Amino acid sequence: MSTKQFDVVVIGAGPGGYIAAIRAAQLGFSVACVDEWANEKGGPAPGGTCTNVGCIPSKALLQSSEHYEHAGHAFKDHGIEVSGLALNLGQMIKRKNTVVKQNNDGILFLFKKNKVTFFHGRAAFAGAAGADGYPLEITGPANETINAKQVIVATGSNARALPGAPFDEKLILSNTGALAIDAVPAKLGVIGAGVIGLEMGSVWRRLGSEVTVLEGLPAFLGAVDEQIAKEAQKQFTKQGLAINLGVKVDSVTTGDNNVTVKYTTAKGEAQESVFDKLIVSIGRTPNTTGLNADKVGLALDERGFVAVDGDCKTNLPGVWAIGDVVRGPMLAHKAEEEGVAVAERIAGQHGHTNFDTIPWVIYTSPEIAWVGKTEQQLKAAGTAYKSGSFPFLANGRARALGDTTGMVKFLADATTDEILGVHMIGPMVSELISEAVVAMEFKASAEDIARICHAHPSLSEATKEAALAIDKRTLNF
Repeated sequence: MSTKQFDVVVIGAGPGGYIAAIRAAQLGFSVACVDEWANEKGGPAPGGTCTNVGCIPSKALLQSSEHYEHAGHAFKDHGIEVSGLALNLGQMIKRKNTVVKQNNDGILFLFKKNKVTFFHGRAAFAGAAGADGYPLEITGPANETINAKQVIVATGSNARALPGAPFDEKLILSNTGALAIDAVPAKLGVIGAGVIGLEMGSVWRRLGSEVTVLEGLPAFLGAVDEQIAKEAQKQFTKQGLAINLGVKVDSVTTGDNNVTVKYTTAKGEAQESVFDKLIVSIGRTPNTTGLNADKVGLALDERGFVAVDGDCKTNLPGVWAIGDVVRGPMLAHKAEEEGVAVAERIAGQHGHTNFDTIPWVIYTSPEIAWVGKTEQQLKAAGTAYKSGSFPFLANGRARALGDTTGMVKFLADATTDEILGVHMIGPMVSELISEAVVAMEFKASAEDIARICHAHPSLSEATKEAALAIDKRTLNF
């Protein structure tokens, strides 16, 4: 049997990988995508961490848990009386799993629609490039070797474990285990107050857990604009999350049914807490295991990421890398944009990825979203700027929704009025941030947004009003 030949082979079918494969196929290349994720029955489950144990299932549980909390607390304000409220956690997890499968199946359908050949298994470099390209060995349900003229590495990342406390996904949980807890823990510990820690902590807090968050950094959400971060900390504390900053974890030990964490507080006090479950969310590491990078001389940087230039080219001709396995923010949409850009560069086009306008979102309640520079970054750079903000408290749609928490904040150049950053905390800001991204891509000024007609009543009016606030001329506050 002759070895199958492809113009482009993508290793990994996460957000970056499957999008890269589809775009390459649209551009006329013969394309294959190889991915080893498997569902409970052993079948293919493309979509990577994002679809299987990350973005998609976490949002499903966040939505379900928010409904549960609203039914128990907020509905009465709307004149809706709920009696006999009960949690069916099994059904909630089942729904989450259904949402995941729908996304898995959707990707397989897109591959078929775009004539992308899918291989279920793990791909590794089998040797240097020859006349037919790079030989890639696929191990899985069916073992075979294929050749690729161009290779796109999109193998993603793995959760970082605490030294001496590996994940068992029963007591010490990564994002994987945090999404599959079968009973609401009475006491839940979360190490790391980042996106995953706060989102998962919020889910289980809403469902009845007493949640304690231990964060090593002295500042809460240090990457977020300081004003927004302070508001977020206030709201999460009000909700019941016990947030401890500047903590040094000394040891983590497991018992039969609990986890003991010994730590030192920011004040130097020794503490000990016993949890039913412990979620560890202290970052992620690039996944290059089993890729055989050393066999072909694929260069990795000092942190283990695949080394790439600004165009996602590696040191090997015809080999590219995108997403979590390379430098830059570990965000699904960043991986997607790189995937499209690389496919277009292979076709001789000019793919585009602008790191300065990548939006960030934390899907807690209130949601947090931002793009561009924070106020502290502008101060550190010595950039002269103007600031304007508008609270959702003064927004009619937010009042009607019954959620007036938070604000929209604009930062603009003091001389040119160009928008340098937009920061939001409040209802549905994950959707509102896109207007700011578009504006910044087109080098818009705050005045441009202030002059655009926004529908009334809508949450987006807070964006317009914050832009007006740059020149201290809000109309509704």
